[in-house]
Amino acid sequence: MKTRLLIPILTVAATPLSVTAQLDFRTTNRLVFGTPADLTASIVFADVDGDGDADAVLANGRHWAQVNEVYVNNGAGQFTWGYPLGPEKATTYAVPAGDLDGDGDLDVVVGNDRAENWVYLNNGSGHFERVWSVGPEIEPTRSAQLTDLDGDGHLDVLVTNRGTPNGFYLNDGDGRFGPKRSFGDPDGSTIAVAVGDVDADGDVDLVLANRDGQANQILFNDGMLGFDEVREFGTGSDETRSVLLADLNQDGILDIVAANIGEPNAVYLGTGDGWFEDGITFGQDEGTYASTVADFDGDGDLDILVGNVRGRNAVYVNEDGGRSWSERLVGEEVESTYGVAAADVNGDGVPDIGFANSESLNRLFLSVPAR
Repeated sequence: MKTRLLIPILTVAATPLSVTAQLDFRTTNRLVFGTPADLTASIVFADVDGDGDADAVLANGRHWAQVNEVYVNNGAGQFTWGYPLGPEKATTYAVPAGDLDGDGDLDVVVGNDRAENWVYLNNGSGHFERVWSVGPEIEPTRSAQLTDLDGDGHLDVLVTNRGTPNGFYLNDGDGRFGPKRSFGDPDGSTIAVAVGDVDADGDVDLVLANRDGQANQILFNDGMLGFDEVREFGTGSDETRSVLLADLNQDGILDIVAANIGEPNAVYLGTGDGWFEDGITFGQDEGTYASTVADFDGDGDLDILVGNVRGRNAVYVNEDGGRSWSERLVGEEVESTYGVAAADVNGDGVPDIGFANSESLNRLFLSVPAR
């Protein structure tokens, strides 16, 4: 069943931060990853070697096969050495990390464009071996993420595909996955998916970011991992490249962040029953390809980090319970940022920023709050 929910957009201008609230994001020519030839699609911060700090895993290639990489944190937020995730080259878009086999270390799933998606198991020291494929499908995968869909304590895999059915695969507990179970439109152009209980019925629902003029969708879980009830959100023709679920106004209800190209990004505040308020825009028409949330200014609520193509990247600071957003540009560079990540990489208690860039160096920015 499909319900069409075309949400009006309420435009809110992003204002500069006040002096007292300003943030500083600093980088140097040593806070970089990879080479200018890398076609990096995403970055993940994860403690792959178990030493207590956040390392970086980079997904390289996009449509052209390259080697994916691991960069090791030296404990001070510097990534001074690294190595290939594996010897294989691939057209990789995503490298989510999590403990797939229950042995206490973080493994990696590699989501590829028109190649099988792979499982890499960690040997406990941060080195990986490709052991098997998630499934036999060869599809145009654009994102992959790990979450426990069926509540059995094991991380399952969701992949989104452009032009072919999306799918999820249930983990047997050893890092092997059952057959693909499709979700969304069979010929949809889904770029990303967010997972969370948007209607407060105790199971997780799926929020889809679609492109090619297709409406964004909320897929409601029937309690048995059936996602046939569909509700559309947004304008009906958004070109959305990233979608997040997060509680932006601290009411205990998940809200939606939609990152768009050719139009401003938007926040939709949830009402708790699967419905959302009118969209609140932030940013301009930069072309946002990636987003994440973190409390960058330390005031207890979540701010939004965006990565842009042909525009400067930015943090939008949460004002007035998610109803107003103040822009803080990050760096001077105008690059093609396809992925973003936030984590405290230098142990100072403040989230830092990683940018995954295509055809330019990937960059780390350390966050320094104003004193």
